Amino acid sequence: MKPVEHSNQQAASKARAEKRCTLVGMTSDVCLSAVKIITGILGHSSAILADGIHSISDTVTDALVYAMVRLSGKGIDERYRYGRGKYETLAAFLISIILVVVALGLMSEGVQDVWASLHGETLERPHNIALIVGLIAVIVKESLYHYTRLQGRKTGSSALKAYAWHHRADALSTAATLIGVAGAMFLGERWRVLDPIAAIAVSVLILVLAYRLGRPAAEELLEVSLPRDEQDTITAIVTNTPGVKAFHNLRTRRNGNLRVVDMHVKMDGDLSVDQSHEITREIERQLIEALGEVMTNIHVEPYRGNNICEKNGNHQTQ
Repeated sequence: MKPVEHSNQQAASKARAEKRCTLVGMTSDVCLSAVKIITGILGHSSAILADGIHSISDTVTDALVYAMVRLSGKGIDERYRYGRGKYETLAAFLISIILVVVALGLMSEGVQDVWASLHGETLERPHNIALIVGLIAVIVKESLYHYTRLQGRKTGSSALKAYAWHHRADALSTAATLIGVAGAMFLGERWRVLDPIAAIAVSVLILVLAYRLGRPAAEELLEVSLPRDEQDTITAIVTNTPGVKAFHNLRTRRNGNLRVVDMHVKMDGDLSVDQSHEITREIERQLIEALGEVMTNIHVEPYRGNNICEKNGNHQTQ
């Protein structure tokens, strides 16, 4: 099987898993948002109503992820010679931005409610149905987190991993809402301030999660080099490959789940083209075995042993 065909098959398989997870999440979010809004109105719970309105934003995120994974799953073609992995990375980055916006909104509302509570304002006691619906929502979102996270690990999809944390953030947000609802129901009026306090705490946690998701995505979009340990692995493989005298001008980056490795490799100038090609193929085979999906661009140069760089086997990493 040709490398491009194999890569396209892997991309298609990953895209199917991403579409399936996204459709499951989208269906769940639509149902949960509708149930929460209806419950919030009928159950006299402003917290559940607000959480339901917040869940509407999840459907927008679902649609965004679905569109991105459809694009990233098309694989390599004449226009996208490196594949469409950056669409997946862009989806992860945009999700992190959405998380930041949602977290800041929750924090702002929480601060306003705490301020109002300190000035004597009280909340209406929610109906029992609000607590039941909130518990169901937490269970559903936490289950979606574990399911999506497992699929993300299996496929190596950064978009699904980010999407899983989005489910976890929703579960935590709803759990914080439940604390306030339960406090309002069972602890009396003066404890209803637990709702906005919990919302503020969860918003801080969501901001941390957004940073953890957004930073690597931003670095990939800016084509930051692979982590040092992966570069060390590349160095060890190349220097220990028989026939390689030295190498330099190493450049690395990520494109979705694909690692792109460019380098100049020095070999004995008397080797035939076939022999040099076999050595580069062996380097590529070892890199794929050690790192996963790798696209290499190896430029072969003759080794003359007549300069310090070649004698010492030094290399430059860029």
